[in-house]
Formats: sequence, structure tokens, C-alpha cells
Amino acid sequence: MRIVVPAGGIGGARFLRGLQKELGVGPDSTGEEPSITVIGNTGDDITLFGLRICPDLDTVMYTLGGGINEEQGWGRADESFTVKEELAAYGMQPTWFGLGDRDTATHIVRSQMMAAGYPLSAVTEALCDRWRPGVRLLPMTDDRVETHVIVDDESGGQRAIHFQEWWIRHRAALPAHRILGVGAEDAAPAPGVLEAVEQADAVLLPPSNPVVSIGSVLSVPGVREALERATVVGVSPIIGGSAVRGMADACLKAIGVETTAQAVAEHYGSGLLDGWLVDRADEGTAVEGVAVRSLPLYMSDAEATAAIARAALDLVDELKERRG
Repeated sequence: MRIVVPAGGIGGARFLRGLQKELGVGPDSTGEEPSITVIGNTGDDITLFGLRICPDLDTVMYTLGGGINEEQGWGRADESFTVKEELAAYGMQPTWFGLGDRDTATHIVRSQMMAAGYPLSAVTEALCDRWRPGVRLLPMTDDRVETHVIVDDESGGQRAIHFQEWWIRHRAALPAHRILGVGAEDAAPAPGVLEAVEQADAVLLPPSNPVVSIGSVLSVPGVREALERATVVGVSPIIGGSAVRGMADACLKAIGVETTAQAVAEHYGSGLLDGWLVDRADEGTAVEGVAVRSLPLYMSDAEATAAIARAALDLVDELKERRG
């Protein structure tokens, strides 16, 4: 079985770990079937202190490769912050983005390779040679795409800030008028992305942020169209009217979508979704043209997450049998 998972952030990475457990593949995988290709969100990427930082790609890589800080779900385990403290001593800005020492090494390697002319997809492959995450990790594009948020400024007008500043510095507390993928309309899918989707037996949308994670992947021209030709089952990131993790509700509000499992599915649309998993708290959710199933969706441990992945794969099989 060939599975494609568009993913971003902690929810996507933890779902992937559960999927690996269910399929019996992982960091020591030999590359034999089943195989998992991850299309990683790069809209969160940012350049700070001369370094290109790719938070979602790194979170997937560290989580599946055994280097993640398990408690917080991002960054490296056993991290130190000497470089961050020294930058602050020099008065370097910004101070709201904390680079750990181990994490900084990854960004240095990435930035050096990109400065030498290697595309992000080749750099990501090289970084994964160390971490051996057991998946093929592809950025959604090799082109520069950054998510920006339109907020009010002090003069009564509006200004754009990078998503990371809105998310980390302001904790998404500034009302967002719009969320923009700068550069997305001119981007091209990274090598291997469309081919992976075309060859996939199933596409699973994990409970990642539907606006700035999955939404960013879908914004790359050609990606959504390719996914619409595949069998796609999604896992709701909303349980009982609340975001499972993070501040997805603030992102949904910015684009005029209610924070409900049904509204998120309708936002994706029946042209994209074939199946949708919701939590027991949202049992009774109905989405026209989409098969909805309910089960416990909290990824409380590896076993619970593997069960969610199994339910998604079972729904894929059910949909394919129904179509003959």
C-alpha cells in the first residue's frame, strides 16, 4: 500500500507515528511496501539570523526519527539555549523565536546547502539521511512560500506580519483579517509530490491545522487537483467545538469558518474529501457527499493513535469497495 499524508506540525507528526505503528513500518524500514510519503507544509518557514528554518518539516523529521522533545511536541530533546542567550546579549532581534543549540545545527546545514544551490527537497532528503524517519519526506514546494497574517496596526490601518510572529509572539491573540500564502500562486509542487499522489492507494489528512498546515499544501497549484483524483480520508482536528491542540480556532475564524468538525469538512469540500473521521463528541455530523464515521480521536498514546490510523485505512477500503 502506498499512502500519502499532507502534514504539518505536531498533530501531523504524531498521527504519522501512529500510522507507522499500525502498518509496522518506521525508522528502520527497508523501503518495502507499505510506503508513506509525507507532503510537508513549508508555509511556516522563516529566515531568522541568516538561517532558513522549516518548523513543520523538522517536527516530522525529529518526531519520526526519535529526536523530538516529547513533552512540547516540537524542537529537540535534551536541548540547550546557549546560542539564543548569546544572541540576546548582543541585542539581536527577534527575541520571541527561541532557537535551541541542537536545532540550530539543522538550520545551519540547511542554509549552507541552499546557499550552495541545492533545492529544499534535496536538502530535506539529505537531512533525513541522518534521522531515517521511515517515510519519504517531501516539502510541498521548492519555491519560497510564507504564510503572512493581516492584522491591525497602531495607526488604525492594517499590516502584514509573518505567521510565526502572529503565532508565537502574539499567541494568535491579534485578530486576523486575512491569512495569505505569499508566493503560493507562483509556486510549483516539489519533485515527486504529484507523482506520489497519482500513485497513492490512499491519501490521509491528519488532524493538522486545516488553514495554515493542510491549507498551505493545498494552495500550491496542482496539488489540490491531484488530491481530488485520489481517495482521501481526513481526521478532524476539532473535537466538540474546540481545537484539539494549538490555536486552529483563531485561524478558522480568520477565514470565516466555524470551529466544528462539520464546518472544517465542508471547508475542505466533498470534491477533496471522500471520508471524514470525527470524535464521538461529534457523532451525528453529516457532510453531503462525504462518508462520516465517529470514534475516539484523542491521540493520547501510540495505541490510540494507531487505532485512528486503522479506522482511516478501513474507511479507505470501504469507499473503494463501494465504488467497485
